[in-house]
Amino acid sequence: MALTRRALLAAAALPLAAPALRAQDVTVKMGALRLIHSIAPFLYERFQPAGLKIEVIPFESPTEGKNAVVTKSVDFGAFGIAAGILGAAAREPVTVIGSCCDRGMAVVARKDLPIEKLADLRGRKVGIWPGSTQEVFILERLKMEGMTVRDIQSIRVSFSEMPIALARGDIDAYVGAEPGPGVSLAAGIGKVVEYPYSTPMGSLNMIFACHAETVTQRPDLVRQMLKVHRQASEFGMANRDVTIETAIARLGMRRDALELSLPNVELNWQMTPEMLARSKTYADHMLALRQIRALPDYATFFETKFSDELAKSAA
Repeated sequence: MALTRRALLAAAALPLAAPALRAQDVTVKMGALRLIHSIAPFLYERFQPAGLKIEVIPFESPTEGKNAVVTKSVDFGAFGIAAGILGAAAREPVTVIGSCCDRGMAVVARKDLPIEKLADLRGRKVGIWPGSTQEVFILERLKMEGMTVRDIQSIRVSFSEMPIALARGDIDAYVGAEPGPGVSLAAGIGKVVEYPYSTPMGSLNMIFACHAETVTQRPDLVRQMLKVHRQASEFGMANRDVTIETAIARLGMRRDALELSLPNVELNWQMTPEMLARSKTYADHMLALRQIRALPDYATFFETKFSDELAKSAA
């Protein structure tokens, strides 16, 4: 029995390139954002196979989450498509293996200001988080309205600080991520100017990704994690009350804000042709805006085989 135990311990200590991964030997670190549309990882524990321990690491910004994947501080991460494209365009080893959510964004203004449409933001102080998915969306929406970022006063504000900054009057509006808009609405301070989904990028928002080496060296783990991600995402969409309770317990969010935020959140997992097309359109916009100097190498940035396999197995 002692020899068997030593053999098992030795197997658990094998390098990443081990030919097989067993659930009982694996502890996984999963990066997630402190946002309601990044709630799926906080539901993973309901679906993780016996012996597979998933530790969720919260991050404040999409870039922090992406950097953690690139540096292998976490094994997998859920963050905005913009952060992923920024990394891939700089030839960082980040690979998208699934979708995470659509929607989850809103342009919010102070309720007491005469801001009813996007054009009314001209000259106003608008909170925007640089390098975020929301930034690309608002820049494109301004362009569609015949405006540029120079027509507004762009103020750097993190997602969690946006409702507070709006309430204090530091900004007149913001381009936020849920539950921020829900918080402003529930407090009676904010109003939705629009949900910015009318661009060719649609409602694309967050992705499920890992280090490029994880794809080649730990494919079985990728399959396991994507399956758990799918189960959690579908469960979260079908059980809104549980999703709300989880967000309250794990992230300290307000129930009244979540009730208003959840209708604007679509958790998902599959890398559909539409998702891929919108991602490439997104990268084109970032290139045109000079946020990136080159397009990502899509052959390494996107890996659809795990999503395709999972979709077929469940068909």
